[in-house]
Amino acid sequence: MSNYPIDNIRGDFPILQRTVHENKPLVYLDNAASTQQAQPVIDAVSRYHNQTHSNIHRGAHALAAEATDAYEAARRTVARFIGAASPNEIIFTRGTTDGINLVANSFGRARVEEGDEVLITEMEHHSNIVPWQMLCEQVGAKLRVVPVNDRGEFVWDEYERLLGPRTKMLAITHISNTLGTINPVRDIIEAAHRHDVTVLIDGAQAIAHMKVDVAVLDCDFYVFSGHKIFGPTGIGVLYGKESLLKGMPPYQGGGSMIRTVKFEKTTFEDPPFKFEAGTPNVSGAVGLAATIDYIESVGIERIAEHEHDLTTYGIEQLKQIDGLRMIGTAEQHAGILSFVVDGIHADDIGRLIDREGVAVRVGHHCTQPLMERFNVPATVRASVALYSTRDEIDTLVHAVRKAVNVMSRTCPVERTEVRPSGEDIERTQDRIVQEFNAIPDWEERYQKIIELGKRHPSIAESLKDEKWIVRGCQSTVWLHPDLKEGKIAFAAESNAMIVNGLIALLMRVYSNRTPDEILNTAPRFINEIGLSQHLSQARANGLAAMLEQIKNYAVVFKSVAASS
Repeated sequence: MSNYPIDNIRGDFPILQRTVHENKPLVYLDNAASTQQAQPVIDAVSRYHNQTHSNIHRGAHALAAEATDAYEAARRTVARFIGAASPNEIIFTRGTTDGINLVANSFGRARVEEGDEVLITEMEHHSNIVPWQMLCEQVGAKLRVVPVNDRGEFVWDEYERLLGPRTKMLAITHISNTLGTINPVRDIIEAAHRHDVTVLIDGAQAIAHMKVDVAVLDCDFYVFSGHKIFGPTGIGVLYGKESLLKGMPPYQGGGSMIRTVKFEKTTFEDPPFKFEAGTPNVSGAVGLAATIDYIESVGIERIAEHEHDLTTYGIEQLKQIDGLRMIGTAEQHAGILSFVVDGIHADDIGRLIDREGVAVRVGHHCTQPLMERFNVPATVRASVALYSTRDEIDTLVHAVRKAVNVMSRTCPVERTEVRPSGEDIERTQDRIVQEFNAIPDWEERYQKIIELGKRHPSIAESLKDEKWIVRGCQSTVWLHPDLKEGKIAFAAESNAMIVNGLIALLMRVYSNRTPDEILNTAPRFINEIGLSQHLSQARANGLAAMLEQIKNYAVVFKSVAASS
């Protein structure tokens, strides 16, 4: 888009000017998880805290009046932005998840009965699955699921087959957070309404990327989060038709949502206040209004066109990488590039491209059933926004190519069984430190960890059981202890190669040691070879979880030995 003011837009987002990992320019492509904030939004929130902050609605002083005006002005801004008939149809929440839970627990409990059905799709975020599961379990209803095809598209024939006289609720995402699929929600809603089915739309991924008009859609409920639309965290919106909101019981009790309180009975305010118990996130609402003003100044249609160009270009470039497969190839697609590479775990790709300054998301993206549908444990997900550029897509593609080359190098050493070390445990740590300190460049050290992972022996398939999984690791890690002649021999493996390399180091230090040796030895090699400085927080948390489990097993075996 030759007339798209990309330089001006990028200049409005201060975080995009920073560098990471030894002065690599930040390439932020994790917008489906959370978007960045423009300076006008940051200034609006700061100005509120500096000049206006107060509790709202009941104060008799100037600050309270100003804060109340700002909060209710934000409600009017949101209503105008999404085409609501009245500000009374806008409820401020903590985010999308909070809004869905509100509807499930208020509307759902009042309307869904034993034997009824709630309809969702195979592509839903956990936030649009779990609340409905909980509701169905509580009232004896049934959760039905509309499948997706191999392109990641809504299967219309199955939807029409599942709609029936017992269907009371449909909850569906507007845009899939994993696939980027744009669902034909207007047609879906129309079909649901012909069966008198109430419809909630999860708009978390749509609100910043396309024009949303709830009146045109005719949805009954629409939810989204501020941080998905370049606003603050901790603020979200539930739109509901006023006629429905008036008939719904309160979700939470407390201040602000009551009209009168007596020990015998409490009466409640009308919507939206009935659903906003307690002190709200006033600064969040102010920031949300400011980000809506910013988006409108750029133009949501221009943003959508810009992002469509980037998404199309990104798919074309990524598909040229050998072994790379896109997950989600719907004809109607927006903003999300989700992919896997044959033989390489997504976690390994994500960590390596992070070293190039590229921020993406790896994992199941809170869509585990969808991962099972496509038979993958995780994907790499890059996601664009109004400030993304083709140059950033090029950097992503270059980084992925480099990561694939690193992970595909042939390991010069054959896989061999790890033998128990007869040396002192501290001497083992010294030897690891010496080996790594002989490698001055951290990229080469990282390559050594990958090579260690390739050499590390696989464990028996029988040990890859749920009970041996280490909780707290981003990838899957199995850790099995076996006490022999007073020493604990560990068998461990991960489905991510870099984690496998870390496991190999831990096994060298701790496997085939007595419980006392394990419990009395701190893993100082982690700091001394630079892992503490160079591991991502997710990796560091996983390493800590593995260490904790190793120590826990040592405690258990020591206790067993003491009691026998």
